[in-house]
Amino acid sequence: MMTTTADSETTWERIRYDVPAERVARVTLARAEAANAQDYQMLSEINQAFDKAMRDPDIRVVVLAADGKHFSSGHDLRDRTDINDLPTIGTQCHFDAEGAEGYMAREAEMYVGLCWRWRNLPKPTIASVQGKVIAGGLMLVWPMDLIVCSEDATFSDPVVAFGVNGHEYFVHPYEAGARLAKDMLFTGRAISAQEALQHGMVSRVVPRDQLETETIALASHIAKRPMFGLTLAKQSVNNSQEAMGMYTAIQSAFGLHHVGHSHNRLKFDGSMVDPEGVQVIRSEA
Repeated sequence: MMTTTADSETTWERIRYDVPAERVARVTLARAEAANAQDYQMLSEINQAFDKAMRDPDIRVVVLAADGKHFSSGHDLRDRTDINDLPTIGTQCHFDAEGAEGYMAREAEMYVGLCWRWRNLPKPTIASVQGKVIAGGLMLVWPMDLIVCSEDATFSDPVVAFGVNGHEYFVHPYEAGARLAKDMLFTGRAISAQEALQHGMVSRVVPRDQLETETIALASHIAKRPMFGLTLAKQSVNNSQEAMGMYTAIQSAFGLHHVGHSHNRLKFDGSMVDPEGVQVIRSEA
């Protein structure tokens, strides 16, 4: 029987941190009442929890899981958290600057910067996914090394409807392949767990009631491997993607993303996106 050790050192408001098995840490999104919509505070807490696991010599694998019916409904566009009140991790600045400068800096820091950092964490990471994963929710899943999902999981990025090219961490062709990426973006449709598995976007699909046990079993198996070997293997695969231009592609798409934002601000008199659209998406969750 699995034992769980709760984190007694830190007070989290958006997540939980525990150790469900030997050498395995788990970070759980704990905002089920909002379908785990991610605000800046949640992202910051996830990052701090990952740092905690990375610094712990007894931890070799980290699982990212979520409470409730759905893994994540994406960005919480009603978030008004002041990024200046949070610990930052990158080289961005002038978050309060007028025009596109401040907005682009905030998204570069909290979205692209965090996702790229999490992708390159030295220890293996596993996303444990159920229900809907919408737009920004993919930005929590795709940086993880492996993805175990339940049969009811679906994945979508419908934000082309908002006049942008996709969410900010644009790795769609690397994660889903070029054809499926275009299909997802052009239609806005949700990709099923089995279709995601067929295209190599997820690692395993399991029954919903076995998601936790199967994920922890996989994490425990990996955690028996030598830590240094795991780190070197991960870096080798990541380097292969980078040799194919992954980071340059992300930055290029991020720039186009902000062209879309600027277009919306001009066309809709200052509006970022149609907030009603967000409500439609969230109501599906």
